Amino acid sequence: MRKPITFRSLLSLGAFLLVCSFSSLVLATPAEEAQLEQLDKIEGELELQRDWAKYRWDKKNSECYQKYWVNSCLKDSRAEYRKEIDPIRVQEVELHEVQRKLRASIKDQRDAAKIAERASAEKAAERSANQKEFEEKQKAAAARAADVEQRRKDAPKRAQENKAGTQLD
Repeated sequence: MRKPITFRSLLSLGAFLLVCSFSSLVLATPAEEAQLEQLDKIEGELELQRDWAKYRWDKKNSECYQKYWVNSCLKDSRAEYRKEIDPIRVQEVELHEVQRKLRASIKDQRDAAKIAERASAEKAAERSANQKEFEEKQKAAAARAADVEQRRKDAPKRAQENKAGTQLD
């Protein structure tokens, strides 16, 4: 069974989240992604702690139904659960705030890189080449469609010629 959160781990996690949320340094994307992975691991640990707390609460609730004073037992069980889950919730809120900031920063950096890539001369030349190729394909498709339409129009005439040419006397 997993041990509950200690004050020391709660304090160290809070300090880590506080430092992360107030850092105004622009980090390199790999460093931010590594930090985001670390925060995801912390989030997994918090979810595990939350699951264990819920398990203990459900177990206590099922035990309460075996007692005479059910409502009182359920109330005490709920109070214990809230006491255990509230610090976890506070940590999750701080963690999610830092994750949102990191994800926004990573997204902004990727968007800036995409904009810079689109502005490059090579990409502009590639786009114009693609545009010309597309227009040529459109013209070829239109020519094929016109040819098919012309063949449909000429079909009765060709059929008549074939019929006339193959008649046996």
